[in-house]
Formats: sequence, C-alpha cells, structure tokens
Amino acid sequence: MVFHRSVSLLSKLRSRAAQQPGLRNSVRWPQVQTSTDLDLHSQLKELIPEQQERLKTLKKEHGKVQLGNITVDMVLGGMRGMTGLLWETSLLDPEEGIRFRGMSIPECQNVLPAAKPGGEPLPEGLLWLLLTGKVPTNDQVNSLSKELRSRATIPDHVYKTIDALPVTAHPMTQFATGVMALQVQSEFQKAYEKGIHKSKYWEPTYEDCLSLIAQVPIVASYVYRRMYKKGEVVPMDDSLDYGGNFAHMLGFDDPAMLELMRLYVTIHSDHEGGNVSAHTGHLVASALSDPYLSFAAALNGLAGPLHGLANQEVLLWIKSVVEECGENVSKEHLQDYVWKTLNSGKVVPGFGHGVLRKTDPRYTCQREFALKHLPDDPLFKLVSNLYEVVPPILLELGKVKNPWPNVDAHSGVLLNHYGLTEARYYTVLFGVSRSIGICAQLIWDRALGLALERPKSVTMEWLENYCKKAV
Repeated sequence: MVFHRSVSLLSKLRSRAAQQPGLRNSVRWPQVQTSTDLDLHSQLKELIPEQQERLKTLKKEHGKVQLGNITVDMVLGGMRGMTGLLWETSLLDPEEGIRFRGMSIPECQNVLPAAKPGGEPLPEGLLWLLLTGKVPTNDQVNSLSKELRSRATIPDHVYKTIDALPVTAHPMTQFATGVMALQVQSEFQKAYEKGIHKSKYWEPTYEDCLSLIAQVPIVASYVYRRMYKKGEVVPMDDSLDYGGNFAHMLGFDDPAMLELMRLYVTIHSDHEGGNVSAHTGHLVASALSDPYLSFAAALNGLAGPLHGLANQEVLLWIKSVVEECGENVSKEHLQDYVWKTLNSGKVVPGFGHGVLRKTDPRYTCQREFALKHLPDDPLFKLVSNLYEVVPPILLELGKVKNPWPNVDAHSGVLLNHYGLTEARYYTVLFGVSRSIGICAQLIWDRALGLALERPKSVTMEWLENYCKKAV
C-alpha cells in the first residue's frame, strides 16, 4: 500500500482551500495521522475533551444565532431543508455530494489505505476517519481490522432467532431481527443499569458500536446463505479485511468482487444525518437506547422503498427493460420504455435525490469502477445509455429538481456482474455499510451529550390560523 499519496494530495487540498476563503471556512480539513498509537479508543479519549469544550463554546457564544426560517412547505414536506441536527461525521452538499470529515469520495479513494496499491479504500480506514477526523496510517487500519475480527463472534441464539423466521421472509426482516437478537450483549445497557456517569456514556457505546460493526457482516452473510445457498455457511477468513471478508462470507472470492465490496461499504457508509436511516438511528439513540436498538430501528427505516430498498428496485426495473426490449436496446426504444414507465404513474428508479442537484459522486465512482473492471458488461452499457436518456426526459416533465442518477442507479449492475444476482438482498448490503456511519456518529452523540430529540409538532388548524394572522 502506498501512503505517500495522502501527503501530496492533502497539501494540494489545503492550497486550494487557502485560495477559496468560502471553502476554507466551511470545510475542516482532516489531518494526516501522525500518532503511532494503533488503538482507536485511546485516540478518541484524547479527542473527546477538546470537542466537548468546542460544543460548550458554540452553545454559550452562539446559541441564539438563527439558522434560517421555517416555512409551511417545510413542515408539510417532511421537514425537508430544515437545519435541525448536529452530524459531525459527514456533510452533504447539493452540488459536490457527500464529504466524509471534509473529504470527497475521490479524495478518500486517494488517501485512505487500500488492500493493494491503487485499490479501493478499506472501510476500516473510513471508520477511523469518521471517528477521529484524521487519515489513518496503514498500521492503524491493520490494527483496527484485526480488532474488528476479534469482535466478530455471534452467539448461537442469534442464529436460532433468525431460523425461527420463514426462509421466505424479506432479507431485511431477517437481518434486523438478527441485530435485535444481538442486543442482549449490550455493554451500554449493562453500564446504564449499574449507574454509569453520563460523562462516561461514550465508552460502553464505543464497545457496543465496534462489536456491532464487526458482527453485522456475519449476520448479513448468514441471512444470504440461509436464503439462497441452502444454509451452507462460509466462515470468516482471518487474513482478509472487513470488506473483503464480507464478500468472502457471502461466497464470492473473485479479487474484483472483494474490491467492489470495499468500495461499496465505504461509499454507502454515511450520508449526513437527515436521511431516514441515519436520522432514525440518531432519534432512537437520543432516548439513550443502546446501539443495537438504535441500529435495528435504522434498518427498519432503510427497508422502505423510498430509501434503501430503492437499490433493489433499480436492478429489477433494468431487468424489466431487458425482458421487454433486449440487452442491445436502442436509445430510441429506451426513451419509449422510460416514457411508458412514467405514464403508468411510476418513477424511474435510481434517478433524482432529495438533496443533490447534480450526478451523485457515489454513482460516478461506481461508473469508474465499471469502466475499469467490466466495460463490456451489457447491463453496464444499458446503465450508461440510461444516463444519457433519462435526465432529458425528466427535465422535459418539469417536475424534477434533480434528474441525475443517484447511488442506487449503478450498484445493482455491479453486484449482478459478479454473481450476486438476488436483488431482494441488496438493501442488506446497504445496511451493513450504514452501520459504520451511524455508529461513528452515535459514539460522538454520547461523547458530546447531545439532547433527547423532541421537535414541536402542530395541527393543520394551527397552521391555517397562524398563516391567516401572518397575512
């Protein structure tokens, strides 16, 4: 692994930031890791007091500063566009896309340690970055990878709980059930019942979160093998990293598939705090529910068709195009099929986003992966044609703020290429990766002592009366 890339790239980034005052003030550039300490817990113990003081100062000096006006549209539109959550680990910009601790996806690909030179970033490296704001060294990532493997043991009752469900139950139902079954081992719950001081809440939360992150790939792969491979379980390989091991336990050992899983887990890990799964995890955790309860709730939100289930819908829709029009469908016939979908009252899955107003960078990096590893795949070519066909049609409709493809438009085609063809399972992959972002933020929620979430709600009559008075 070649790590000197990080120093040169970050120096360029800082130089660019210095030339753009707005960018410099809005982005906190991560530091290159200089400590030789391989223990993530110890690093957090040093960082937390500094951030606690930062939060106190922010609240004391700027607590009354207004962040914007709330409109009736926001109240009726699912609080869309309201600034109302603190989420340290990532920030979503409508134009640039997601930034993890200030770093874009291409920047993460360049500076985070990889399994091989020029390869995709290791998810363990992103976890370290999300928790500390620092780019880890190879040794630190290897140490964290080893620690996660040491935590990756599943009590027998978890398998029995999953086995109590019909094998035909949706994979997300089985996955969330398995996570709930893990909850009995919660260190936070035990510590809270013993009367732990609130200043120490983050420590058992850290223990739960790292164990949860380590365990979910095993639970998820068990669900997959139970449903689709006659229950033949593939054991963990102690020589593999987090993403590579997940692919291996699913039953895939093509080196390119291992690289894909590293990329997939990294780019799906976090997407600031307002999306359904992240917000649900934060909301439930704000009641001091332990990480297992909080993440299981997040998974139930992720399972909705307007959130994580969309990646399943994309591949099914693409396959319906192939069934009706063939793999080598012309752009003209593709246009007809898109209009047919829209005229039937359905949406074209994989296009549009609640925040983004440009092509999702997570789509772009997957497209680059496909161009590198599977340029001749027929479904990839179809996805490329959709990139040209769909946005102009959606713009013609005049009702869509963002006609560009999102992360879900591409992931299913990549997974399908390497043999993971069961589209109903795809949201489980999303869930495994999302554990990293949700748990990283949850540790900081506890460290910063963030309050119970309790927004005010009003009735339609209240809104009507208020608006009459305002006029």
